[in-house]
Amino acid sequence: MGSSSRDAMRRLIASPTVTAVPGAANALTARLAVEVGFEAVYVTGAGVANTFLGAPDIGLVTLTELTAHVGAIREAVDVPLIVDADTGFGNAVGVRRTVRELERAGADAIQLEDQRSPKRCGHFAGKELVGADEMVQKVRAAVEAREDERLAIIARTDARANEGFAAALDRATAYREAGADVIFVEAPQTVEELRAIPEKLGGAQVVNLVEGGRTPLLPLDELNGFTIALFANAALQGAIKGTLAALEELHRTGSLVAASRHLTGWAERQRLVGKSFFDSLEERYAVRPPHVS
Repeated sequence: MGSSSRDAMRRLIASPTVTAVPGAANALTARLAVEVGFEAVYVTGAGVANTFLGAPDIGLVTLTELTAHVGAIREAVDVPLIVDADTGFGNAVGVRRTVRELERAGADAIQLEDQRSPKRCGHFAGKELVGADEMVQKVRAAVEAREDERLAIIARTDARANEGFAAALDRATAYREAGADVIFVEAPQTVEELRAIPEKLGGAQVVNLVEGGRTPLLPLDELNGFTIALFANAALQGAIKGTLAALEELHRTGSLVAASRHLTGWAERQRLVGKSFFDSLEERYAVRPPHVS
């Protein structure tokens, strides 16, 4: 964490073009995202729940667990980190602590949503919302809690599913007026709704593109007016498919050689986790035997 990643986050928010941001549930995935050239990483709440707990995205991850994941990812990469903080782990007072903890752990942007706890994935059925007034207070608390004004607050509304598109836009407007730097209308259901969001709301906007989800999967060049295009689950879904392929081949043949076509090679694996850097540290701090004349 440092001024560079916060400044980069602010430049990303101010950019007139949309930036693709992949989700990462752990430090290795974040490293891989940076390796292929992504400019920022989204610490996905669904991904942390799926990989760390082997559970669905239904509000089971704690603040302490999320903070530990953010700290590990921050240590691994220096690009901006957008952190999915779900409902903020409590009321407005709880949100204040959440922002302080995640800011210290290395977040450059913190996303909060207006679901009632325990939350559900934004593309699940059965979501319940807090009142708009309660969410406004949470946004206010988040804005006032940050120690660095460059830390961005992203306010997400899940109202499209329960209250309709117009109500979702009204909530988004209220959250921006409460001080949110970026607005996120989750799960618009048609291309027309998707395109109407930046037209009607203006300012910095997030769109979340989920394979199998409710939002139409438009390519980046058709997302004019959006600032951030999240691909929150793409890496996780790829990892699941690749892992299953490798394990199925190993189970079927009993041969690591047969499964090797699904595996990253030893040398490449060590390169991607920075082994040479740690080798240099070991050499730098090695205890030398005393010189005998």
